Amino acid sequence: MADYLVIVESPAKAKTIGKYLGKKYIVKASMGHVRDLPKSQMGVDVEENFQPKYITIRGKGPVLKELKTAAKKVKRIYLAADPDREGEAIAWHLAHSLNIDEQSDCRVVFNEITKQAIKDAFKTPRKINMDLVDAQQARRILDRLVGYNISPLLWKKVKKGLSAGRVQSVAVKMIIEREKEIQAFVPEEYWTIQGKFSLGDEAFDAKFYGVDGKKQELKSEEEVQAVLKQLKGKSFDVASVKKKERKRNPVTPFTTSSLQQEAARKLNFRAKKTMMIAQQLYEGIDLGKEGTVGLITYMRTDSTRISETAQNETRQYIVEQFGEEYTRVGQRAVKKDKKAQDAHEAIRPTAVFKDPKSLKSYLSRDQLRLYRLIWERLVASEMAPAIMDTMSVDLVNEGVLFRATGSKVKFPGFMKVYIEGNDDGKKEEDRLLPNLEEGQKVKKESIDPNQHFTQPPPRYTEARLVKTMEELGIGRPSTYAPTLDTIQKRGYVALEEKRFVPTELGEIVLELIVEFFPEILDVEFTAKMEGDLDSIEEGNHEWVHIIDGFYQGFEKRLKVAEEEMKEVEIKDEPAGEDCEKCGHEMVYKMGRYGKFMACSNFPECRNTKAIVKDIGVKCPTCKEGNIVERKSKKRRTFYGCDRYPECEFISWDKPISRPCPKCSAMLVEKKTKKGVNVQCSSCDYKEEAN
Repeated sequence: MADYLVIVESPAKAKTIGKYLGKKYIVKASMGHVRDLPKSQMGVDVEENFQPKYITIRGKGPVLKELKTAAKKVKRIYLAADPDREGEAIAWHLAHSLNIDEQSDCRVVFNEITKQAIKDAFKTPRKINMDLVDAQQARRILDRLVGYNISPLLWKKVKKGLSAGRVQSVAVKMIIEREKEIQAFVPEEYWTIQGKFSLGDEAFDAKFYGVDGKKQELKSEEEVQAVLKQLKGKSFDVASVKKKERKRNPVTPFTTSSLQQEAARKLNFRAKKTMMIAQQLYEGIDLGKEGTVGLITYMRTDSTRISETAQNETRQYIVEQFGEEYTRVGQRAVKKDKKAQDAHEAIRPTAVFKDPKSLKSYLSRDQLRLYRLIWERLVASEMAPAIMDTMSVDLVNEGVLFRATGSKVKFPGFMKVYIEGNDDGKKEEDRLLPNLEEGQKVKKESIDPNQHFTQPPPRYTEARLVKTMEELGIGRPSTYAPTLDTIQKRGYVALEEKRFVPTELGEIVLELIVEFFPEILDVEFTAKMEGDLDSIEEGNHEWVHIIDGFYQGFEKRLKVAEEEMKEVEIKDEPAGEDCEKCGHEMVYKMGRYGKFMACSNFPECRNTKAIVKDIGVKCPTCKEGNIVERKSKKRRTFYGCDRYPECEFISWDKPISRPCPKCSAMLVEKKTKKGVNVQCSSCDYKEEAN
């Protein structure tokens, strides 16, 4: 008979830990929370210091019964939920349900699921940290007070199924404000002058910088022509050459936010997908003879520090694989963000010698891609800086100055393993210049003026929105993915070309919340509330005091809103065609996956149709239908024949009207990181898009 019962959240975690602990331990899963506030009512007694009313979650009765039965057969119970506020709260609820003394040393925490980490954790069990529990309770109660008071108002005044929350409302506000910036943006004209020069057989580019040593911006074609008229002949003097050696330091290991951003940039993963796969890697992967092993440390963190053991192991790997010169000298300075809780380490591999190549046969494609990203980031963080040779050259003709800049990697350092992505997807490349010296003359090959217009700020991608929320102190690592998921499910925003666009419904709801609950949407207020929750966790404030301070003002606004908020009728927009089933007018509706067409005679007629866009290309399969643009359930654009299901032609790439000159098959537009190429859907023909 086993002596100890260990309770974790998931069966995968239970399976991994059970193999490490041996026969004296039974390891079971609670399947997350076992108690929560009821869904059917507020569940918070405002009159009694906001005391929560917890009930057993529907469907968790059999789980609790199994845990209680197992608890009777053992000498001691350990609660080993995740090492954060949510995990601490799960442990506290389990202690209450199983009559465990929360003052006893029943809580076990570990940042990684490896044999040594598990054994070390069970040597030092502790009491349940009530400060962590109170911080989680405060967030839950705060969100319940907001959501369960404002949401019914929105149901009554706008439509059923809507919701409002502190963090999600601010995220929607940010997306809508960005859209307003884009709509209000007035482009401004500006010009650049690009020059091509040569020294002997070596050619290089330089850009117009200014006149008589002073930088000059070109706002019009007249200004450009004035500069060009000043130039004489084809010879430019090399006025100055500046050569420097520049160090570039590696980035730090991943936090939750930076992992979500980089996975979006490099792997095209949504935040939700990134966290799901990271959870799998954390809880354990079956590595054959080695058994189930947790491959990464806990994935909800805002810290960039790593343990001394991990540092030493990583440095050893670098020396063995790349040589001593690639190892960073001295300790990496860890800058702690004031908003960071720094509860545990950065996200890193649990064993750096388990490189991606050695795990390829055990991981799915997406698991391997995310693990490789995390592994490379850690290794790079402990490597030496890259050293770049940079060169800046000024070329002068009649006082007109062109400047050329070049750089090349002298020593790759960390760049041998990993280079951080960027939001525009551009790759870094060496820009080489000839070995120029002051006093030399170079030949002008061509001078090309180019007209440009300033661009509006870009719409938020998931990565950019997460980064901005983190910078503003809105939300915490565990909230980013569910927040982005919720605002899309509610129909407040949609993803178009991987960027957030607000919907009419989102704008209507936001307008009402701005009018009656401005503090909910105030970025500084929301960030301060996150800070208050952190202070509860640190034991500096009582949670009831924080909630009460918020609720006093909120309650007054709620009463005003109930009396003064007007009903909003969202009229269905005519779609311009009739229903083929009953003859009534079709209208546009907003659904979970964006707009669609539905019969106005609902519920008598339930006919619905996806909104399609004719792209002016005949179907290459049936030769009769037209190709239309459609959206998948995951909002991904694809192209198909409008005669579907009679014709089943489908393409993820956009077809174009002309045939391939080589084989006469269909040409398509293929998106790449560098732009859009035109290529054949059948043969190897390829061309640059106009």
